Amino acid sequence: MKKPLLAAALLIGMGASLGALAQATGVTDGMNMNAIAMFLAFVMVSLWITYWAAGRVKSTSDFYTAGGQISGFQNGLAITGDWCSSAALMGIAGLIYTTGFDGLIYSVIPFGAWPLMMFLLADRLRNLGKFTIADIVSVRMARVPIRSLIASAGLAFVVGYLIVQMVGAGTLISSLFGLKYEYAQVIIGFLIIVYVAFGGMVATTYVQLIKAVLLLSGASFITFAVLAKFGFSPEGLYEAAVTNHPTAEKVMQPGGLLSDPINAISCGVMLLFGGAAMPHVLMRFFTVPDAKEARRSVAWAATFIGYFYLLTFVIGYGAVVFVMKDPQFLDAAGVIKGGANMAAIHLAEAMGGDLLLGFISAVAFATIVAVVAGLTIAGASAISHDLYANILRHGRASDAEVMKVSRFASIGLGILGIILGIAFKEENIAYLIVLPFTISSTVFFPVLFLAMYWRRLTTTGIVVGGWLGLASAVVMLVVGPTIWKDILGHAAPIFPYKYPALFSMAISSVTMIVVSLLDNSARARAEVAAFDDQFVRSQTGLGAEGAARH
Repeated sequence: MKKPLLAAALLIGMGASLGALAQATGVTDGMNMNAIAMFLAFVMVSLWITYWAAGRVKSTSDFYTAGGQISGFQNGLAITGDWCSSAALMGIAGLIYTTGFDGLIYSVIPFGAWPLMMFLLADRLRNLGKFTIADIVSVRMARVPIRSLIASAGLAFVVGYLIVQMVGAGTLISSLFGLKYEYAQVIIGFLIIVYVAFGGMVATTYVQLIKAVLLLSGASFITFAVLAKFGFSPEGLYEAAVTNHPTAEKVMQPGGLLSDPINAISCGVMLLFGGAAMPHVLMRFFTVPDAKEARRSVAWAATFIGYFYLLTFVIGYGAVVFVMKDPQFLDAAGVIKGGANMAAIHLAEAMGGDLLLGFISAVAFATIVAVVAGLTIAGASAISHDLYANILRHGRASDAEVMKVSRFASIGLGILGIILGIAFKEENIAYLIVLPFTISSTVFFPVLFLAMYWRRLTTTGIVVGGWLGLASAVVMLVVGPTIWKDILGHAAPIFPYKYPALFSMAISSVTMIVVSLLDNSARARAEVAAFDDQFVRSQTGLGAEGAARH
């Protein structure tokens, strides 16, 4: 029954996409036919993958983790697809275009998360986990309070990240493909629902694989084209950037983005520890057969992502040279069309004309779809596995029941993404990217690290510290400079720093430690005693969730 239903959904989706694209010619101007052709090619390939994957999704293990049958190399590419969002593709280049050298803070520091993953988390995650982060902590902690905290924080993370991606997708696709913003939102939301609800992690993984290859190929071509203009001399590129940028030499110096040292440190804490514990990335470690493949996937991901971040540096300065003073990319006021985030897209046109512009536009679409698919499956797993199966049903839900809830959750999150994307269309949503990374650094990293490495951690310590840290992070974001002053219009912020992670992470970590040390309950003593069994399993994999065999 599932295959015919999926086939009907695919036909409806293709018809809706084609209809909206055709109608766009009468709604807006400036359609990029190369971009549309490549967009449709990606959609058709990814929908075929979903149709193929639907026949392989027969259990919750298949849906959440692709049956644990993804190789380390494949998973490394898929993690690259999950990690490198539209913010990485266009945002870093846009920051370098405007602020210069300081744009590297958004690439170099998050890259530092990968050694943390490789040496501290990867093998233990695979040996201790099953489907979600909460599975790892619940090995020796109380199930209900732990899953309530982590699932709630996970959904807040997913929704915050989802808004950023959906609004970015709508803006990009509507401007480049000549579509109405609302049409773009509906098409993207529908595709995400089909990928996740029918194909689960299998389809999501292969969509991310394709996206990673396209992204690395497109960024490489732009980079080589830019360097070729200077005889492959980076020094020539940087000299031209200094000549072209209004700040001259300062474009190559730090301090243009974060001049306040507290903000700079707090931003670094957010990106480093938040990047190391993002739930939609961490759950990918459960898709490989064993801990060895988990470590291998981190190594491959670090290689691909590090290579990509090196390319963004050249792309950013290339945009300064070839876009900043080119009239075809500027409006009447001399400002770059579409804002600084479009710098990489305009550079593609400058380097390869309309054909490369169409390819990079399609890559940008694939980037957003892959990331949102990963977020959706992470949110669906939190709802169906953590909240429904382990809290509402106390671990007694059948596999078929959980699968049904997973699919309904995927549909619900897809619809929510469309609604939020349309609702936040006119809002300044740049600050929202801070929310998911702050939640990740404040809640997920301290919980995982302490649970795996510190014997004295208790459920009470996690719950009190986690909820207090989460609440403090949200409050500090609301009363900070971005929301309280810039958005709500107050004269001065109550909390002076734009990035609260340094403070909220300290609050959550210290509270977890202090409360755990003060907890002398019978449950706490049992949890401390259970650490030895957990340690053996984390090191050897004895009792670990095995890969599903088909």
